[in-house]
Amino acid sequence: MTDWAPYTDRARTWFEDLRTRICAEFEAIEAEAGSDARFDYAPWNREEDGNGDPGGGVRGVMKGRVFEKVGVNVSTVRGNFAPDFAGSIHGAGADNPGFTATGISLVAHMANPHVPAVHLNTRFLTTGKAWFGGGADLNPPLPYDEDTAEFHAAFRAACDANGAAYYDRFKAWADEYFYIPHRKVHRGVGGIFYDHLECADAAAWEANFAFTQAVGEAFLSVFPRLVRRRMNAAWSPADKCRQLEWRGRYAEFNLVYDRGTLFGLKTGGNIDAILMSLPPEAIWT
Repeated sequence: MTDWAPYTDRARTWFEDLRTRICAEFEAIEAEAGSDARFDYAPWNREEDGNGDPGGGVRGVMKGRVFEKVGVNVSTVRGNFAPDFAGSIHGAGADNPGFTATGISLVAHMANPHVPAVHLNTRFLTTGKAWFGGGADLNPPLPYDEDTAEFHAAFRAACDANGAAYYDRFKAWADEYFYIPHRKVHRGVGGIFYDHLECADAAAWEANFAFTQAVGEAFLSVFPRLVRRRMNAAWSPADKCRQLEWRGRYAEFNLVYDRGTLFGLKTGGNIDAILMSLPPEAIWT
């Protein structure tokens, strides 16, 4: 049986490095806009009775001139799922509740309605199985076909370099997952979503890790370009109203349907980090 602890450490190290590079790029964009906004980092420790090393993470939040609110969180946690939750997790169960999880989660809500909001998450988990999951999706209140095409092209390239069928499969999965059934609308213009990318052995882990790294690099390559393209566009009160209404839809999805929100709440995560994804302001009409 593979000892996944060294692999968890490698994934954690890379997620932390990706966080550092993303935050530096976002701070550079704020500086270009004449803002001195910086990320505020708050470490947190998970607690679990009888577990001497349950792990924790770091919540990073910045509120600036371009990024009205952006959170970039990295966590590495370990322990046991509650019995009523274990059965819903891949490879776990009441008789096998142990888990480890490491990952990065990012949500950016933008000041200018013409700049798309965005979500990124990649993670590595072990239970009775080991697997990667994650994805990214673009959430523009005012969509531009050019931006949508460029975002998808970046992730298609990441997919195509790692699996011939990945893009079509994971794009379709994102379209299905990032959907608000009670509204009968998608929450944005899509992206990719994947889960249970299983690691049967070390070789499979390396391949899946390489793909997950490609997803992170694709995000870092494409999203700052979209921000810089739109961040100085003029906007109207009607544009802002559209943005705030859309944010309400985003909040509904994350509180009702999002797996990551449920996972964090069920595993004793940091509440502020879990709910970081919620927008700073929204309206319902």
